[in-house]
Amino acid sequence: MNVEYINPFIEASQSVLTTMTGIKPGLGQVYIRKAPFASDNVAVIVGLTGTIRGQVVISLSKKSALSVASSMMGGMALAEFDEISKSAISELANMIMGNTATLLASRGIGIEITPPSLLMGENLTITPANMSTICVPLELGKGDTMEIDVSIESK
Repeated sequence: MNVEYINPFIEASQSVLTTMTGIKPGLGQVYIRKAPFASDNVAVIVGLTGTIRGQVVISLSKKSALSVASSMMGGMALAEFDEISKSAISELANMIMGNTATLLASRGIGIEITPPSLLMGENLTITPANMSTICVPLELGKGDTMEIDVSIESK
């Protein structure tokens, strides 16, 4: 997979998280993931079409998702992962992917993104078909993490 494709995902996620939550995420060790792979309790899937096609899975633990959603709402304490929290996490994924699309377009790589789909549950397993996956782990502080799994193939 071309690093030219991955860097915009890293740049966009760090920028959007900082702007929307006030958290400056640290970048963990980026690595190639073997499919199928386990996902955390909350996963948002966004499809990609265009010059590159595939999917992006943004996953967090329920605790991390609540913390991020709370930060997005000005620090309002959230006791449960309700419809407002789900909407906030889905919108965060949408903003990350929108910014990624803009960064890729500025480099001559045109993509379209699908609306985000939020999944929740125990023991989620993701199996991207015929695509290699790069995992971008982000440290959000206080033990919270987010993983961005980018599964793409060039056209």
